[in-house]
Amino acid sequence: MERNATVKLYSLGWSEMRTYLFALMFIVGNIVLPQFCHLFPQGGLILLPIYFFTLIAAYKYGLRVGLLTAVLSPLINSALFGMPPAAALPIIMIKGILLAVAAAWMAGRSKGASLLAIIAVVLAYQLVGGLIEWPLTGSLASALQDWKLGWPGMLLQAVGGWLVINHLLRN
Repeated sequence: MERNATVKLYSLGWSEMRTYLFALMFIVGNIVLPQFCHLFPQGGLILLPIYFFTLIAAYKYGLRVGLLTAVLSPLINSALFGMPPAAALPIIMIKGILLAVAAAWMAGRSKGASLLAIIAVVLAYQLVGGLIEWPLTGSLASALQDWKLGWPGMLLQAVGGWLVINHLLRN
């Protein structure tokens, strides 16, 4: 199952309309998917849906699309639906930004989308994000929550992200 398929990866600029159109598409995904996941008890905490399309956006279309998706998705979700709660926005946005940076960097470095590369991206943003969350919240339990409850979401991000990038977004 581990293959490093050649996929078209982009690094769109701030002045390109496609940057904003792709970001809008992924932001909508990051609005719809969390709403679906929140239908289940602790769905957001377990499945970590706010990060799924950020991973794909940054890996496939570059840092700018990833950053727009990472920052605007939680803000819009919070404003429209109250989830994530305002108090959680800083760390969710920090983790989203870390994810966008890690995904764009890995895509540029690997020039492909192997499952191992995407697993590394997910583990990297969660590890660094947890290390930042710990002093920000003063709680090791909060910093470890994604590892304790959210491991299915991290697995979904890695495998689902790999499948989407390699199969649905091949062109």
